[in-house]
Amino acid sequence: MQPGTGTCKPRASLKRSKILHMALMGTSDPSGEAEASHEKPFVLRALQIALVVSLYWVTSISMVFLNKYLLDSPSLQLDTPIFVTFYQCLVTTLLCKGLSSLATCCPGTMDFPTLRLDLRVARSILPLSVVFIGMITFNNLSLKYVGVAFYNVGRSLTTVFNVLLSYLLLKQTTSFYALLTCSIIIGGFWLGVDQEGAEGTLSWTGTLFGVLASLCVSLNAIYTKKVLPAVDGSIWRLTFYNNVNACVLFLPLLLLLGELPALYNFPQLGSAHFWGTMTLGGLLGFAIGYVTGLQIKFTSPLTHNVSGTAKACAQTVLAVLYYEETKSFLWWVSNMMVLGGSSAYTWVRGWEMKKIEEEPRPKEDEKSNVEV
Repeated sequence: MQPGTGTCKPRASLKRSKILHMALMGTSDPSGEAEASHEKPFVLRALQIALVVSLYWVTSISMVFLNKYLLDSPSLQLDTPIFVTFYQCLVTTLLCKGLSSLATCCPGTMDFPTLRLDLRVARSILPLSVVFIGMITFNNLSLKYVGVAFYNVGRSLTTVFNVLLSYLLLKQTTSFYALLTCSIIIGGFWLGVDQEGAEGTLSWTGTLFGVLASLCVSLNAIYTKKVLPAVDGSIWRLTFYNNVNACVLFLPLLLLLGELPALYNFPQLGSAHFWGTMTLGGLLGFAIGYVTGLQIKFTSPLTHNVSGTAKACAQTVLAVLYYEETKSFLWWVSNMMVLGGSSAYTWVRGWEMKKIEEEPRPKEDEKSNVEV
């Protein structure tokens, strides 16, 4: 198609739509399903997908339960949520650097980028790192004050903030059907808060931290797309710099909030079990980024979001069973509204993106017919 024919506008619009989709819904191109998977036998592909999804579920659910233990266990009695988050960032930093060194020393053994700390790059992604710190800190603080069963409802407004920020920052309007799914999520959130209050287990502090975590998750997705060019588009380099910056920025917070004296007086400070559990939490925090990317690679961003919603449902049921809690019918309805609304939003956005991708084609065909 020749330049200047007016066909560049649909392409530009399509590009902006793809970027928005990648920033607010997933972590890769919406059309980026693994092309190579079509060459493999169906049974092998099904087994691979089942294994990857299972790995994502086990890693994510284990991380939530382990963090709950570290942050709010009566047997541990460790009241240092910022230190727990700092240590997990430190483990991730060391793992990234270790894997980078291993890939350099033994080329061909693994595919991992070379990591060298560049202060100019670290400064360029500092705004993202601040949002990243808010995301992981508010996530952990929310988990500290609310139960695992309510955790997903408490931080369920990410989709709503996605829509709001896409309008405020990207000037992107949202369809009626997408807004309808958001209203279902908001309704489920408020019903969940109401039911937690009725049962006497509501923590307004934990709920507020959950809302702030949702906001930071949305901002993190947008800022990630902005700073990726600074690290040559490498998610691993971005992970490394984000966690290095986080470790540095957490140090004054540890001093200001008085967590270092509390940690010094912690009776299990010399316990191998304690440090082993802390390190396992860091390993799971590192692994969740890898298995998330793996799930998207073997399925699609849309399937990843659906899998995440199903995982949240399973996690809620497991939490109720594990902690032997009794929940009312309306409490379960609130969870179903949140999960159903999130799934419906994912489906609507996927359908809209597919429609946008297909729109320019008939126009180009019509144009070529006119030219002929």
